[in-house]
Order: sequence, then structure tokens, then C-alpha cells
Amino acid sequence: MEKKVINPWQWQNERSYVQAVETTNVQGTLYVSGQTAIDDQGISCNADMKTQLIHAIQNLEKVINDAGYQCENIVRLNVYTTSSEELFNHFDIFQEWISKHNIKQASTLFEVISLFESLKVELEATVVK
Repeated sequence: MEKKVINPWQWQNERSYVQAVETTNVQGTLYVSGQTAIDDQGISCNADMKTQLIHAIQNLEKVINDAGYQCENIVRLNVYTTSSEELFNHFDIFQEWISKHNIKQASTLFEVISLFESLKVELEATVVK
């Protein structure tokens, strides 16, 4: 698999995403449903945004790894949140995770009225290999 990042500008680099990603010679594509702070028994987390973001990232990693893919090959990552203000207060956690895995992904952030039960953040990804 080969990836090519398309970035006509530099400003998005500080925001931890790219404008577009082209992939060629792909062996597989994994479309990951939105991952949230739900435990192994399916119980939604009631904790704060920081805790839920960390848990959602961990759940996303688990699905990707269990499928035999790697986080560094995320090419699309959409973030849904009930409060972009709360999320941005902990955005460094998200950015550190992106940097740790050298992820270069196209992204869109959506502020939504609600998510399932008490959830505050959801991460939806497309991964290639």
C-alpha cells in the first residue's frame, strides 16, 4: 500500500490532519464504526470528556489492531462530539495520539446535539493496508 498526502497549505499541520490522502495498491480497507467510551459489557461511560476521549481512542485502537490493521494507516478520521469546546480543552490528548502513530488523515469534526446515552465523543475511521 502506498499513501500520498495532499496538503496545498501548511496551517492544517498544527491541527493534526491533512487536506487529502490518496492510497494506491491497497490490500484491504477497514471501515470502523464510531468508537466511544463503552466498556466490554456495553455500558456507556458517564465520565468527563477527557476520560471518554481516552477510552474512545483505546476502543478505536482495539478494533483496528484486532482486524490486523495499524493506526498509522488511518486515512480518514471523523470526530463527533456533543461539545467542541470541551473536546478542544483536551485536544492535546488527541494530537499526541495522532503524533505517536504518525497518522496522516483527512478529518472532519462534527458537533452534534447528542450521542448514545451519556456519551460525549465518537471516533469513526477508515484504515487501509
